[in-house]
Amino acid sequence: MLTPLTIRAADGYPLACTLYSSTQLIRHGTIIVAGATGVPQGFYRRFAEHASARGYRVMTFDYRGIGQSAPATLKGFGGNFLDWGRLDLAAVIEGCAMEHEPLFIVGHSYGGSALGLAANHARVSAMYTFGTGAGWHGWMPWVEQVRVKLMWHVMGPLLVKFHGYLAWRRLRLGEDLPLGVYQQWKCWCRYPHFFFDDPTMSVATSGFKAVRIPIVAANASGDRWAPPRSRDAFMQGYVNASWCGVDINDMSLGHMGYFRSKAQPLWDTALEWLEKQGNKQP
Repeated sequence: MLTPLTIRAADGYPLACTLYSSTQLIRHGTIIVAGATGVPQGFYRRFAEHASARGYRVMTFDYRGIGQSAPATLKGFGGNFLDWGRLDLAAVIEGCAMEHEPLFIVGHSYGGSALGLAANHARVSAMYTFGTGAGWHGWMPWVEQVRVKLMWHVMGPLLVKFHGYLAWRRLRLGEDLPLGVYQQWKCWCRYPHFFFDDPTMSVATSGFKAVRIPIVAANASGDRWAPPRSRDAFMQGYVNASWCGVDINDMSLGHMGYFRSKAQPLWDTALEWLEKQGNKQP
């Protein structure tokens, strides 16, 4: 059973969420699905339904400015990439945490990058993330490098100039993005280690050093945006976490295939691992 609800961030911004109740008598914990940039929560419905059938309570949500959490117009909207982690994800963590039940994150791309930005990350017991990487074009295959450079230096600036935000739907690449998200994302994708290489971000990223939970970061060989070496570059930022990289030998999966129906075996692997982490807790 799914229940739409609203969680308010610390600054009062309303976030559209969906709670998938567990259909099993024995519950293994709660999973927050932290989505990718420009991907609405509905994309994760099949995974959420599958996890709930396996004994998990699952929460999906839209970051501010995206999907059902978007305002009537993004022109003049002030949300940014940092807000998605330190305000939005943090609010959902706070809203989902239960005293006697483990809380997990299943991330996708940016979703695996956001945990260290949330001040209450210690309430999370473990994270399994798919397709998380640094975003730097140098880690990508050369064809993807060309496409990314065109987006950052040609199409993106033109769309922003005419609309006041990244009108990404016109490129059929995802949801439209707030201007602040676009600006920060473009800036940090210049660096091999994303925002960890930005000297102005040392305070904002300091929380990553305090993350000490077990993490699995799975990336497919065919993920042109976040291949395994991109993952390794970013995950170094979780310097004190017990993280493990998993390489998925699948050239057809791409960056979005982790949460399509054919990826169900990957979901089962993640859910089994999370159950083991929950069983280790006192």
